[in-house]
Amino acid sequence: MLHALSFDVEEYFQVANLRGHFARSDWDGVPSRLEQGLGAILRALEKQRAHATFFWLGWVAERHPEWVRRCLEAGHEIASHGYEHAFLQDLGRAGLVRDLELTEAALMAAGAPRPEGFRASTFTLTRATWWAFEVLAERGYRYDSSVHPIRHPVYGVPGFEPGISRVDAGAQRSVVEFPVSTWSFLGQSLPVGGGGYFRLLPFGITRAACASIERSGRPLCFYLHPWEFDPAQPRIDAPWSKRTRHYLNLARTLPRLEALLAHFRFGSLREVLREARALD
Repeated sequence: MLHALSFDVEEYFQVANLRGHFARSDWDGVPSRLEQGLGAILRALEKQRAHATFFWLGWVAERHPEWVRRCLEAGHEIASHGYEHAFLQDLGRAGLVRDLELTEAALMAAGAPRPEGFRASTFTLTRATWWAFEVLAERGYRYDSSVHPIRHPVYGVPGFEPGISRVDAGAQRSVVEFPVSTWSFLGQSLPVGGGGYFRLLPFGITRAACASIERSGRPLCFYLHPWEFDPAQPRIDAPWSKRTRHYLNLARTLPRLEALLAHFRFGSLREVLREARALD
C-alpha cells in the first residue's frame, strides 16, 4: 500500500511552540537553518526512492526559491502551508485569502505549479474555522490536510473521519480532506502521524500503529518538519515544557524516518489521493 509522507517547511523560529520568543519583525535577522534539515530529508528520500509533499510557508519560499526547485527536481509535490504560519482564527476569511495569494505567488515564482493542497498552521482548521473550506474551494484547492481528528487544547476535531473523506464547501463544491493519521486504541483516537509525537513516543509504538493502520486498509498520512532534522539548532531559553516538546530526540528523527521508509512505501499526498481515486 502507498502511504502519504509530508513535510511542513518552516524555520525553527516560526514554530508555534516558540512564537513568544521570536517577534515577527525580527525574522529576517535570524540566520536560516533550512538547509540543514531539508538537505537531510531530501537525501533520505532519494536513498529510499520515496516521494513526499512539501507544504511550504510562502515566507520561506520567497527567501529560498532554490530549495523549492530542488524539491521539484527530485519529483516531490509542492503545496501550501500559508504565508507566515498564522493561525486561521487569527487570519479570518479575508486574511486567509490574502495569505493564500501571497503563498501561491511565492511558490509559482520559484517555479512550482499552482498548489492543489493546503495545510493550515498548527492544524487550526477546526469547527470554529470551518469557513476555510469555502475559501480553499473558491481558490481551486482540491485537497486539504488540516483537520486533526483528536482532542487537543489548541486544535482538533474529535470524531472526524480519520481516513480520506470529502467536505462540503458550499455552492456545490467540495474539498477532499486527508487528515494526519490517528490510531484507534482502547477506544481512544491517538495521534501517531508524526511531528512531536514521532520524537516523543518510542519508535516501536509508532511502527506498530502504522502497521495496524495499514492492515485496516487505510493509507497513512505522516508529517514532519525540516527543523526536526537539525539537532544542532540554537537552544532557546523557553519554559521546560516548550523546550521538551521542541528539542527532545531531535538526533533520533533522521534514523527513525529512515527506518520508517524501509518498512513502508511512501509517496506524496497527491499520489495517494489519485491512487484512491479521491481526486476524480
